[in-house]
Amino acid sequence: MSDTCNLLMDTGTFVKALIAEAVRALADAAYAQPQDMTPETSAGDLDDVRRTRGGDPDAYRRLVERHQNYVAGILWRFSRDRRDHEELVQDAFVEAYLSLNSYREAAPFQHWLARIATRVGYRYWKERARRRKMAPLGLEQWDKATEDDGILSELEPERAATLLYNLFEQLPPRDRLVLSLRYLDGCDVAETAHRTGWTKTMVKVQTLRARKKLEKIVKQSGVELI
Repeated sequence: MSDTCNLLMDTGTFVKALIAEAVRALADAAYAQPQDMTPETSAGDLDDVRRTRGGDPDAYRRLVERHQNYVAGILWRFSRDRRDHEELVQDAFVEAYLSLNSYREAAPFQHWLARIATRVGYRYWKERARRRKMAPLGLEQWDKATEDDGILSELEPERAATLLYNLFEQLPPRDRLVLSLRYLDGCDVAETAHRTGWTKTMVKVQTLRARKKLEKIVKQSGVELI
């Protein structure tokens, strides 16, 4: 049992504990995401970008093979469905290929890819939000995450990850994006601003607003906290 789960005195503490356990699950679970999420700069990136622009298809294949695990790791945050996830990864590399002339060679290629992947995932969330109206988290889902007495005194990491994902689905895409980047991907304010195209001030404001909305969802769901 996590020590943090014993300290659930209010909704804010619950949200923090839930995020912490979910992050642990996403890091530990074998099925969670591709293993290689570490950004790296390859000496061959610039050469392959230039060759791709010149019409060499093998050069872009090398770029995809070199960075597919990193892009797949980013996009796992946006969909836990493997088929959708694969399509998102493909969409990101297609969009990167079509936008390759906009890549400024002074910046690491992987940073540029991260911004495109985030944009693709965010667009996916917005499309899903338009297709269906988010329903409140059902009590049955809360029961699966609690003890028989209805008090959240123990929360396993994988269970926390599922619960957090269900909670995030009830947030508007903009709020879901900033919380995922800040707390799940561990991006600081500057990196979040880079990936989203927002200002640093907007990132800070959006983070605070999103946390308050998440805490409100928890309260409205009726879970009993100790």
